[in-house]
Amino acid sequence: MNDFIPPAKPIIGAEERAAVDRVLRSGMLAQGPEVAAFEEEFAEHFGLGRACVAVNSGTSGQHLGLLASGVGAGDEVIVPSFTFAATCNSVALTGATPVFADIDADDFCLSPAAVEAAITERTVGFMPVHLYGHPAKMDALMALADKHGLQVFEDAAQAHGAALHGRPVGSFGSFAMFSLYPTKNMTSGEGGMVSVATPQIERTMRLLRNQGMERQYHNELVGFNTRMTDIHAAIGREQLKKVDGWTARRQANAAFLSAHLEGVGTPAVAEGAVHVYHQYTVRVPQDRDGFAAALREEHNVGSGMFYPVPNHRLLPFQVDVDLPETERAAAECLSLPVHPSLTEADLERIVTAVNALAKAGA
Repeated sequence: MNDFIPPAKPIIGAEERAAVDRVLRSGMLAQGPEVAAFEEEFAEHFGLGRACVAVNSGTSGQHLGLLASGVGAGDEVIVPSFTFAATCNSVALTGATPVFADIDADDFCLSPAAVEAAITERTVGFMPVHLYGHPAKMDALMALADKHGLQVFEDAAQAHGAALHGRPVGSFGSFAMFSLYPTKNMTSGEGGMVSVATPQIERTMRLLRNQGMERQYHNELVGFNTRMTDIHAAIGREQLKKVDGWTARRQANAAFLSAHLEGVGTPAVAEGAVHVYHQYTVRVPQDRDGFAAALREEHNVGSGMFYPVPNHRLLPFQVDVDLPETERAAAECLSLPVHPSLTEADLERIVTAVNALAKAGA
């Protein structure tokens, strides 16, 4: 049988290893000059036009961003249910309540109409997720925020370099979190980067990540230890030099798949949107789980199911809410390999496998 095609494949090269060695030789391993340089370079590279704050994970970034934006007990933040649990976890960890709203079928992102229907007197903001690397409908969402006097918090975990009408994701809300987990479009090994809209949010985040202090032993508030190490930042700085090429490869791979796949619903790209294809997600209307199993067992092609259990049905958050598009996506979505390491032969195998299973009604 042909070699297994994995659904994701982190790329770590000699440059990243050399960067880690450089930090190890320096003797300064914790948060230091590498982190500061990574923050500046990340903001510049993606054209964010605002400061960035590095932390030890994407979830930490969301949590601290919400706290620094003033979110807390008694507040409500509207979130999609079709996303990774970190989105609603970060809201709950502030003491606020995540309120689940439906997604739109075309882009799997938070529906502006559903958000407006979910607003109450306790709502302080909402958190669109730029899911799979496609930007949410930020024009409509920002207009909605202005209309109701609410904040917008961007979950850009999967969307490094995505944009809408020429404006990069991460430049819209009070803050935006980018994940740097190993399977993301770029990585620091583990970590998160948060772009922030105001100096106040920036300073509060810097305090929160460092036990509440700017100067050692002069704690200004109760904080956490969520710093990024210089080791991780050094990896991230090297990945920044490569991510544009990887993104172009992902987009080319996605274009090939969309041009040749049959019998499944291929992902749409909105007018004016730049999709960076963290995942290439199709819809399999019948027996998605069986389809994925057959891909693996019969064709040695991996895939991913994101997210088969919507957040509103998870044990910590069980609520009775009608989210038909969320439920449909959770039952139908399957993410095929699209990562930059795929060869032309890999892509042809994926197409052949998917089309054969779709034709057979697997």
